[in-house]
Amino acid sequence: MFTSESVSEGHPDKVCDRISDEVVDAYFRFGPDYGWNPKDLRVACETMATTNKVVIAGETRGPKEITRDLIAHIARLAIKDIGYEQEGFHWESADISVVLHGQSMHIAQGVDEKDNKDVGAGDQGIMFGYACSETPDLMPAPLYYAHNILRLLSEARRAKEGDARLLGPDAKSQVTVRYVDGKPVGATQIVVSTQHIDPNLSSSQVRAIVEPYVKKALPEGWIGKDCVWHVNPTGAFVIGGPDGDAGLTGRKIIVDTYGGAAPHGGGAFSGKDPTKVDRSAAYAARHLAKNVVAAGLAERCTIQVSYAIGVADPLSVYVDTHGTGKVEEDRLEKILPEIASLKPSRLRERLGLNRPIYARTAAYGHFGRAPQADGGFSWERTDLIDELKRAF
Repeated sequence: MFTSESVSEGHPDKVCDRISDEVVDAYFRFGPDYGWNPKDLRVACETMATTNKVVIAGETRGPKEITRDLIAHIARLAIKDIGYEQEGFHWESADISVVLHGQSMHIAQGVDEKDNKDVGAGDQGIMFGYACSETPDLMPAPLYYAHNILRLLSEARRAKEGDARLLGPDAKSQVTVRYVDGKPVGATQIVVSTQHIDPNLSSSQVRAIVEPYVKKALPEGWIGKDCVWHVNPTGAFVIGGPDGDAGLTGRKIIVDTYGGAAPHGGGAFSGKDPTKVDRSAAYAARHLAKNVVAAGLAERCTIQVSYAIGVADPLSVYVDTHGTGKVEEDRLEKILPEIASLKPSRLRERLGLNRPIYARTAAYGHFGRAPQADGGFSWERTDLIDELKRAF
């Protein structure tokens, strides 16, 4: 048995992730309009939210036209889009404080481009990428289907579809998957806790609303008669979002990645521009791991890369195919960086990361998503398969 959880875009921490990523997108969206090269823009934005209060802090570098008032307005629009029009947290009445300031020149000197040389990493650290053959998008099954449940509920709520219109933005899901010989075969436990705007709804009534979406989210035959359900197990869930629990950027890193099925280096993604290798190198590592599995070289693949601040070349590249590999891991460690450079500036260019593509990553995971026409989720492309097959 293995379990993973997901949280919706209305979860307090995800509200903060969304706002922080909207700030990143704002700099990439408006910066070029005011003559800034996207390579020179910097954002490290943290958000805290509680009852009708939002604080946006951190460091930025970009056009002066991106004012605190504009950032506060962007935050309000994000809160509105999520669906918060509640007494304790409302997009119109929330008190939003913006205390962003300039990036430290001592950090900037390590990542600014000079004399066309490869620039260094924005910080030291370790990053992991992972892929497996359990689902069509090469993600671990428990997390993949936990995300699916909440995504379908969110779509139904936004569309005011049937009784789903009675649900609120804040929700969590959890799926326990049974494995036989290393293959996922079914769900044994399903947990869904969702906010509801009608205070008179009982747990059984909420289950009647969510059950069709849960069944649609999981593969046919996965929910048997022995599967145990827990829907709003504590009872009423009316007070939700930041009014019910304070939120912070970067507090759901396992939900964002692989649901605990793979290691995590510790760094969060949201609110960071791609010079921060916490984000960009984790994307690059996922890109490589996914292509290894998609090329049929392994059924599971974990990749670790490490960096030092201001140093361009990774300090190490580690590959583990968990006994499922058809090629030698030490050869993968040598060939992967040759096929797709892991130098920070090179991987940013290859994946097209200097764009306003980040707000959509803030909920339902940064991985296992379809690549978008505008360059979003470029790290999910399987465009290295032919080169990998040729190399081996």
